[in-house]
Amino acid sequence: MKTFHNKIIYETLGEIIEPEHTGLVVWDVQNALVNNIFNREEFLGNLKKLLNKAREKGVSVIYSKITPLPVHYNSSWNIYSMMKRYKVDDPSKLPQFMKPGTTDADITAEIEPSVEDVVLNKHTASLFIGTHIEYMLRNRGIETLIFTGIATEFGVASSARDASNRGFYPVIASDCVSSMDREMHEFTLKVMTRMSIVTTGAEIIKNWRLNE
Repeated sequence: MKTFHNKIIYETLGEIIEPEHTGLVVWDVQNALVNNIFNREEFLGNLKKLLNKAREKGVSVIYSKITPLPVHYNSSWNIYSMMKRYKVDDPSKLPQFMKPGTTDADITAEIEPSVEDVVLNKHTASLFIGTHIEYMLRNRGIETLIFTGIATEFGVASSARDASNRGFYPVIASDCVSSMDREMHEFTLKVMTRMSIVTTGAEIIKNWRLNE
């Protein structure tokens, strides 16, 4: 740890993920996604261990939930990309993705939020766009964000990039993120080592235990 121009520069993983200035993001761990990833049981087991330790250490936990906008407020690009995803040529044939109140939209029961956690409804693949989360994080004194969840190549990567651009330390727990596409998941983790800290949930837990 160093001080430079009145700023504290964290250097080791232990300093970066010190619980009092760290938040844990659980990105879009909703049934419709969890049930289609390549490693469901392993992913949920790893994430549950990390969540339990984070809560034990007093780390702030923020869940995100895909919450679609009414169809008339969706962008042309969003409609186009959804047509490609569902392979339809008529936007009126698109299913309602993550319809609120459905089982698909629910956070998976194995890692459901506690009463102390924040649950953030959002409409984009970024934690920061259209939400008040940055304001909340600054008020809480959070400087580091650990990212977990689905999907690695979409919201996890874009939110980690946004966190970096806003001056937060972005940490990706590589065994606590997943995707429907294993190849893209692994490729994205390689790319993200260039602009974030990529480590494992087990290594994060190990560092938290050093101060016990």
